[in-house]
Amino acid sequence: MDTTSDIKRIDYVEFNVTDIEATKAFYGRAFGWQFKDYGPNYCEFSDGRLTGGFTNLEKPRPGGPLVILYADDLEATLASVESAGGKIIRPITDFPGGRRFHFGDPDGYELAVWTRA
Repeated sequence: MDTTSDIKRIDYVEFNVTDIEATKAFYGRAFGWQFKDYGPNYCEFSDGRLTGGFTNLEKPRPGGPLVILYADDLEATLASVESAGGKIIRPITDFPGGRRFHFGDPDGYELAVWTRA
């Protein structure tokens, strides 16, 4: 298997969370992610392209790099995030090449969603 195309690309994202089930409910409802449990302290998520993990072995550490998701319909995605219990931190704004909004998840992590102009 040729993995050279994976070099220097984000391969996995891991979040420390308070409640794995609540986190799964939020991301499943807001974005339709799929999950695979590995015991009571770890859950892998998949958005269909990227995988990552949720663990409750450490306390959440909001901040750090901003994880940015892509959506074709920004308004519908914002509504989905709000409906799932996310807090909108920065409303939809324009930037060169597109539009985006920022939201906080149940553990206080800030993420963004963008779309092309």
